[in-house]
Amino acid sequence: MTTQLDGTGADTRSPLQPPPGGFATIPTATRGTNAVDWEQRIDFDRLRSERLARLKAELSRSELGAVLAFDFSNIRYMTSTHIGTWAMDKLIRFSLLTRNTDPIMWDFGSAAKHHGLFNPWLDTTTAEADADPHAPHHGAVRPRAESGSRAGISTLRGAFSPDAEIADRVASKIKRELEKFGVADQPLGVDVIELPVLFALQKQGIRVVDGQQLFMEARRIKTADEIGLLTQAASMVDAAYEDLYEFLRPGVRENEAVGLVSKKLYDLGSEYVEGVNAISGERCSPHPHVFSDRLIRPGDPAFFDILHSFNGYRTCYYRTFAVGSASSAQRDAYKRAREYMDRAIALVRPGATTADIVKVWPTAQEFGFPDEEAAFALQYGHGVGLSIWEKPIFSRLVSLDHPEELKEGMVFALETYWPAADGWGAARIEEEVIVTADGCQVITKFPAEDLLVAGKRYFTVGGSLPTLRDSQSHLNTAAGRGEPGA
Repeated sequence: MTTQLDGTGADTRSPLQPPPGGFATIPTATRGTNAVDWEQRIDFDRLRSERLARLKAELSRSELGAVLAFDFSNIRYMTSTHIGTWAMDKLIRFSLLTRNTDPIMWDFGSAAKHHGLFNPWLDTTTAEADADPHAPHHGAVRPRAESGSRAGISTLRGAFSPDAEIADRVASKIKRELEKFGVADQPLGVDVIELPVLFALQKQGIRVVDGQQLFMEARRIKTADEIGLLTQAASMVDAAYEDLYEFLRPGVRENEAVGLVSKKLYDLGSEYVEGVNAISGERCSPHPHVFSDRLIRPGDPAFFDILHSFNGYRTCYYRTFAVGSASSAQRDAYKRAREYMDRAIALVRPGATTADIVKVWPTAQEFGFPDEEAAFALQYGHGVGLSIWEKPIFSRLVSLDHPEELKEGMVFALETYWPAADGWGAARIEEEVIVTADGCQVITKFPAEDLLVAGKRYFTVGGSLPTLRDSQSHLNTAAGRGEPGA
């Protein structure tokens, strides 16, 4: 199979088609977390080049002369650099891509020197404008006239004194490149920015516009290698849920479950455990979106969302359990959440829209909220990639009026929620889905078609205690319920 190009260098072949010399099967196969010489797995050179080609294609279609990134995930997509998750919220690193060059990366301290040693792609280019005209080269990739890895730092989110003029230095660096490569008179797209840096760029005469949409469009459709990494990340959460299911029992705390999951994922090679939502008992409704030190009790519902990163690619993956036993109300809530999930997945295929999906989900008022903004993210869907959330977004808040078309190669998570009739329990389910040519494939494989009961099984003189029972024992007997004649 030959690579299909659209005139901008971007590969337009379906992400689920095997790349040249690449996957022998669809890219959702998992083959291990290591690179080996005896089997084709993730091709990281191809991953880097295809991501950059997609970004260049979006830039060439836009009105922008260049894009400037401060967002950690956008920088990684553009430059394939990474200095640790501690830097994700600092806004200290920045990278620039112009219409006429390959990316330039300004990084924190010695990281720039490290890139020079271990990120050789930053010292080569496919663009004529920033190539070294005197250096020998082979094919389209040429040595750069000036390294793409440079020392540079932003304002540390205001920690630097404004008198140090760090923001002005950032703006001067950017202005130099825009002028050098002939795009200073064109708009500069920026994803996220601190106000001092924005003001400094404007003072240099640079027209700053929203560049985040350009990144989001480039990242909307995943390459085969991205899909492989997303699937591998999900498989690691499968394993974490297996351990969690065996661990759950009365007497353990939500934070202990978080620790167990985090250790499992790091042991398996996770780069970053972004968070584990551990929600149990009375905390299930309304959903607080944060774990606590609550002690899990017999009969509790407990749901978890596991978010981690494998080589940058994330998961968002809910599962719900009953601990020891489940009440009828909890079972019914789970069945309702599962039904909404299954109806949604059945509609996923190229050409469908986000509006088609959200129409089968309940309105906010149907499950106790005054409007869609108040219920946001409970019946929800979102793209998954180098970050969560990405495009497309599924929500009654926006999707009915602003539908987005589903296309082959999209990867997104769908999540449903339903409160139990007892007023305190709830069910939460999430599946990650890849859009295929004729439908979709679910890559989150820990069992979820029915409510699982975790924890010890109890035995009475008459046999095993039913797993479908109320956690208040008297409500499981006719006399305790006060039924006539009991």
